[in-house]
Amino acid sequence: MRPVAAPDPQPPRAAPPATPTRAELKSAVELYLALHRAPELSGAEHATATLLADHLTALGLTVHRDLAGTPSFLAELRNGPGPTVLLRTELDALPVTETTGLPYASTVPGAMHACGHDLHAAAATGAAARLTATRAEWRGRLLVLGQSAEETLTGARALADDGLYDRFGRPDAVLAQHAAPLPAGTVAHAAGGPLMAGSRTLDAVLHGRGGHAATPHLAADPLLMAASAVVRLHTLTAREAAPAEGAVLTVGTLHAGSRANVIPDRATLSVGLRAFSDAVLDRLHEAVRRVLRAESEAAGAPRPPELTVTARSPVLTPDAALTAALRTVHADHLGAGRVLHAVPSPATEDLTHLTRLADGSRIPLAYWLLGTTPAATWRAATAEGRTVPANHAPDYAPDLRQALPTGITALTTAARHLLADGPHPVGAVPPSPEAHP
Repeated sequence: MRPVAAPDPQPPRAAPPATPTRAELKSAVELYLALHRAPELSGAEHATATLLADHLTALGLTVHRDLAGTPSFLAELRNGPGPTVLLRTELDALPVTETTGLPYASTVPGAMHACGHDLHAAAATGAAARLTATRAEWRGRLLVLGQSAEETLTGARALADDGLYDRFGRPDAVLAQHAAPLPAGTVAHAAGGPLMAGSRTLDAVLHGRGGHAATPHLAADPLLMAASAVVRLHTLTAREAAPAEGAVLTVGTLHAGSRANVIPDRATLSVGLRAFSDAVLDRLHEAVRRVLRAESEAAGAPRPPELTVTARSPVLTPDAALTAALRTVHADHLGAGRVLHAVPSPATEDLTHLTRLADGSRIPLAYWLLGTTPAATWRAATAEGRTVPANHAPDYAPDLRQALPTGITALTTAARHLLADGPHPVGAVPPSPEAHP
C-alpha cells in the first residue's frame, strides 16, 4: 500500500487550538493503555464501556448507558444552539492472541485489540476533552457514541433498530476514523465513491447421514460435502463477478465431526461475502446457495442445506462534499504531506446502518483512515518491497506516539469545522431542523 499525498488546496487558515494539551494527551495515553491491556469481545464490552463512559462523565458530558440492551453508550454535551455532530468509536476487540511483546500487551488470553478500536476510543475521548476545554469558541451539540459489537457487524444495526435517533435526535453529521497500516501521523480520505465494501455473513448447515468410518457406503458424509463446497466456493469470485467489481469470498470456519472413526451427520460453514454493490452481493449469495445445494444433492444428502444471513453491512461511502471540506481542514492543521488519498478497501464496517436511514434519507458521513505504522517500519518495508503488520494480525502494534495525537487532532478539527461559531452555524453541514429539548 503506497498512498499518494494530496496537494494542499489552500494556504493554512487560522483556527481554534485543536492539538491536545500535554495533560489531555497523557490522559488519553493512559486510557489507551488500560483498554489495550484488558480487551473485551463483541457484545461483552461492559468494563470497556464503563471506563470510557466514566471518563466522559468526568469531562462534563451526560452519558446514556446500556443502549439497545448492549454495552453501547451515548455521551452528550449541549453547548447552545447549533448543529449536532456525532463522533463514533467502537468498543470491541478480536479473538486474537497478541504476539507484539509490548509491555502493555493484552492480559486476556485469546483476546486482543488487533483492529485499533482502543486507539479510536482514546482519540474520541481526547477530542471530547479538547472540545470541552474550548467550548467557549463553538456552539452546538457534541455526541460521542461508544458502539458495541462492530466486529460482528451487529452493533450499529441494533442501535438503529432500537431507535437511537428517536431517543436522542438525528445528528447533522457523523464522524469516524479507522486505524490502518499507513504511516503514523497521517490521515487518508477517500477520493470519491465507496471507501469500504458491503458485506454479508452466511452460516450454512450441510446435512448428512452419520455412520461408522468402516462402512462409509452406508452414510452420507457431510464433511466431504463441505470440503468439496469450500473448494468450489472459492472459485465464485473469479467466475461470478468481474475483476473490476472487487468481490471477495472467504470461508472462515468449517466444523464437522468429533472422532476419526465416526462419520458425522452435519457440517457447518461460515462464509463471508464482500463487494462494492448490493447487486454483486446478491449474485454471490445466490451462487453460494447453488453450490451448497448441488454438493448436497451430489452426495445424496437426506435434507437440503440451510443457509442463513447472520450479519450484513452496507457499502460505506463517505459524503463527497463533507470529505472534500475536511480534507482541506486536515491539510490546514496537520500539513498537506500528512493528508493522503485512501484506496477503496474490501474491509467492511457497520456504521452505515446509522447514516443510511430506513426512510431513505442519509446523514452526511465523514470517515477517514488513521495511519498507525511506525515511520521506520514503513520506510524499511517500502524499501524491501514487503508488507507491514496490519489490522487483525497478532503482531499489529500502532505507533501510539504519532497516531494518538493525530487521531485526536483529526477528530477535533473535523468536529470544530462543523460546529457553530457563536449563534450562526458554519461549515459544510447545516443545522438540523429538529428540536433537541
